[in-house]
Amino acid sequence: MAKTFVVDSSILLHSAESILSFEENIVIVPEVVIEEINSYRRDKGDLGENARKAGALIDHLRLQGKLSEGVILPNGGILKVELNHLSQTLPPRWNPTEYDNRVLQVCLALQENIDNVFLISKDVFTRIKADILGIQTQDFKHDLSPELHDQYQGRIEVFVSSSDIDDFFYKGFVDPESVKVCEDEQLHTPELTINQFVVMRAVNYPSQSALGMVEKDAIKPLRYLKQIPFGVNARNVGQKFYQEALMRPAEEFPLVICKGPAGTAKTFYSLAVGLEKVLNTHEYRKILICRPNITMDETLGFLPGTEADKLSPLMRGVNDNLEILVDSDEKLRYKSELALKDKVEELYARKTISIEAVAYLRGRSISKQWIIIDEAQNLTPNQAKGIITRAGNDSKIVMLGDPTQIDHPFLNSRSNGLCYSSEKMKGSSICCQVSLSENECERSPLAMEAAKRM
Repeated sequence: MAKTFVVDSSILLHSAESILSFEENIVIVPEVVIEEINSYRRDKGDLGENARKAGALIDHLRLQGKLSEGVILPNGGILKVELNHLSQTLPPRWNPTEYDNRVLQVCLALQENIDNVFLISKDVFTRIKADILGIQTQDFKHDLSPELHDQYQGRIEVFVSSSDIDDFFYKGFVDPESVKVCEDEQLHTPELTINQFVVMRAVNYPSQSALGMVEKDAIKPLRYLKQIPFGVNARNVGQKFYQEALMRPAEEFPLVICKGPAGTAKTFYSLAVGLEKVLNTHEYRKILICRPNITMDETLGFLPGTEADKLSPLMRGVNDNLEILVDSDEKLRYKSELALKDKVEELYARKTISIEAVAYLRGRSISKQWIIIDEAQNLTPNQAKGIITRAGNDSKIVMLGDPTQIDHPFLNSRSNGLCYSSEKMKGSSICCQVSLSENECERSPLAMEAAKRM
């Protein structure tokens, strides 16, 4: 039996082609949703782009017949624009003129004559209100990643024999078929992923260990384990893996994805390796830093000053890390605040580092640059795709963030662009990923304790 899915504006503004994702079912777009997405069509950010695309798609489908009576979708489903049902009764204090309440009235009216009516919304409060009224409701699941604990981590801990570890250092590889993982007190051979990082421990001597990476048909040693990019030493296993991913040339890994809690040095390490690659080895022309901001991307043009002036408040965390990197002497670093500030500003003045709004990357082709996408958990999947496809020849994109700290109102740990990219790029031979844990927090003892407890 076909289901009826009522989509609200949050779905169309999240993904313009979402109405094509419901298979051979009935998709209802309330007339009020058309009004709401129309109000976004002049926005210069992604909301405006999705509003325009959604309008163009619906207009194209309109040519088949009357939207009020239903038109056939390419996948065999039916799209119908439903007129308002203002006669439906809502709780007394609910304003019937609000967009979400008018969508709920449409759902109530449809339920009177149709079974299996579902409201699809990314707005948690709309879903809560729907549940109060007895309306079945769901998030848009088409681009949802697994639950956070089930998402790809880019690393695995396995057991091998002592002789395998000896061979690893002597021969330079280990057969993936010889490694085991322990589940339910049983050892079995895991399914490894290309470019996955591996911690190997001897079965009988757990203190005997080795670090490697899955490459084609073998686990091989890390190549950059002993490197000290821009004077920075890796302090834990996660950072050693992250350093390896960053140090590999763009020809091998043009995309690196790093997930982890605050204080695990995601931004710090990406800047350290970037400065090493730009200033010392000259592999890239410059560092380009982008950081999404859910309020600024749409209103950036209305703020005073240059683009750098407008973005500078977002880059304070980056500058904090640069202060540490440009002066390695911890005792004298903050003796002169003015001298330290000058060192950081010089990097910007010489165009060694430039900053740019995510919204302004659209349509560009960026060549031979070290591109850091900080706080990528606040990207939508569509934005993430748009950024990754902007990389030109010899550029490297480092996408990093904390999936537990999301500011976007319609995103969560399963629907954000960082986790979406991670799951979609899993198994790609040109993408390297690593997740850092709370135990690998290096900011301070307090930051580590807070990451574990709070």
